[in-house]
Amino acid sequence: MKLIFANWKMYLDLKQSLKLAEDISSLKFDSTKISFAVFPNQLALCEVAQKLKESNIQVGSQNVDWEINGAYSGATSVHMFQEIGCSFALVGHSERRHIFGETNEDVRKKIEACLQNNVIPVLCIGETKEEKDAGIRKIVLEEQLKTALENLENNNTKIIIAYEPVWAIGTGDACKPDEAQEVHMWIKEEYKKYFGGEGVEIIYGGSVDAKNVLSYLSIDAISGVLVGSASTKIESLSAILGVAENL
Repeated sequence: MKLIFANWKMYLDLKQSLKLAEDISSLKFDSTKISFAVFPNQLALCEVAQKLKESNIQVGSQNVDWEINGAYSGATSVHMFQEIGCSFALVGHSERRHIFGETNEDVRKKIEACLQNNVIPVLCIGETKEEKDAGIRKIVLEEQLKTALENLENNNTKIIIAYEPVWAIGTGDACKPDEAQEVHMWIKEEYKKYFGGEGVEIIYGGSVDAKNVLSYLSIDAISGVLVGSASTKIESLSAILGVAENL
């Protein structure tokens, strides 16, 4: 099964989000081959979840806060997202790290909150172009993984990892498939340090679109894709699902 995760970011307003949710609700796909989830903006999330409630499409949050409740103005807890039907939460997306200053320690606390509230965290990791060019990609990724996963009590709750090289996000400069494969295989070995086994699903994100998605999905080490802007148009999203279904 391949994971197709559509991160709508802040591209769509409420009306546009609901229209796209309505359009995708009529899409036919084999749910034994594809796990499909959308990640709307926070304002649209509840209504999108309701619109997709009777479909095979799951919903997730683009971000969470680690506190459960209390005097935290502007915060939204994992429990609140779980309550409206979220199955997943993106944690540590590069835009949260590099624009909003989230640290590896912040990401760790969010993962713990997800696991405590039965929401599957999608742990996003990735290196900048400067880090890649300096030859320290694996050092950066190793630190992100270690802080997030070391001594973590996962209670058999699933964790998904998204490898999203920062230099490839929104740039049109997607990571070459063979390079992505190498990194994914390395991440899988690193994951074993903390939980063992082969079970972790690792998806790729970074300028994924209908034209290049096959080159990633056809690689066994890549469990799926995290799609950004290409997931906000019904035509490209439908094409991506079609590719995944016909593997």
